[in-house]
Amino acid sequence: MTSSTFSTSRGPFPTTRMRRLRASAFARDLVRENRLSPADFIFPVFVLEGSGQREAVPSMPGVERLSVDLLVEQAREVAALGIPALALFPVVPAQRKSLDAAEAWNPDGLVQRAVKTLKDALPELGIITDVALDPYTTHGQDGIIDDTGYVLNDVTSETLVKQALSHAVAGADVVAPSDMMDGRIGAIRQRLETEGHLNTLILAYAAKYASSYYGPFRDAVGSSGNIKGGNKFSYQMDPGNSDEALHECALDLAEGADMIMVKPGMPYLDIARRVKQELKVPTFAYQVSGEYAMHMAAFERGWLAQEPVMLESLLAFKRAGCDGILTYFAVAAARALQ
Repeated sequence: MTSSTFSTSRGPFPTTRMRRLRASAFARDLVRENRLSPADFIFPVFVLEGSGQREAVPSMPGVERLSVDLLVEQAREVAALGIPALALFPVVPAQRKSLDAAEAWNPDGLVQRAVKTLKDALPELGIITDVALDPYTTHGQDGIIDDTGYVLNDVTSETLVKQALSHAVAGADVVAPSDMMDGRIGAIRQRLETEGHLNTLILAYAAKYASSYYGPFRDAVGSSGNIKGGNKFSYQMDPGNSDEALHECALDLAEGADMIMVKPGMPYLDIARRVKQELKVPTFAYQVSGEYAMHMAAFERGWLAQEPVMLESLLAFKRAGCDGILTYFAVAAARALQ
């Protein structure tokens, strides 16, 4: 990590009183180093089959799975609040899950139909799609497995390319591979270029950790029951590693990623800071389901005040250097900032 020595030209107390700049509201506003706005947020949403369907996610209070028609209604509110993008995550019926995850690249699949509908209704709203196979596999892993349960890198990458292309054809503005296979960014970029999708952005989940904070998300998309007691240690990053994250990010950038994602968020803001400082690229972080669930539990019990704590948690991402934040608080935070 690049090191620098901080030095100050300020004089000692009382020549310098740091509290002078905190003594009045106007001064605090003038010198504030980081600010939040709705334009900093990406709102993750869960889409399910059917019409007029709405299902609560018990482990994520306030979060719902929505059918496409209701999702369009929610998207209108998101756009009106100034939030620039949605991130789509599908709830795939059990009968459409398989070992080869073939439903992932079905041109008439749930995500593909949702993208087309959303872009027709709100062409200026950015639509980001998750490129990963865990919602589509019977075992809940993010790739194709061998007889021992090991996720096969190159076979999985070929499948992810087909999935990403199907999303681009449907009209996705950004494809976001979250699988952590080696080499998949380059393979996806090459195929997008070949097929004429020159301006389809790639948001690479380059530093995605094998975290225990993902539990409520797996409940939301219905993969927790499939993975059972399994884990994703052989492809997601070890939480003890930091330098490795920079290698992952640099490789994805070299392969054609436009933006970098760090996941989870608050427990890994040191990683986001390093990525932004050392690579100087558009850097995003995901305030994941477990982070949201912990906050909501404290809010519901009255242990923490919801609005100020929510906004403080999001401001921490900006202070760490994040250009954007995926957060389930996006709508509530955007309302609070109006």
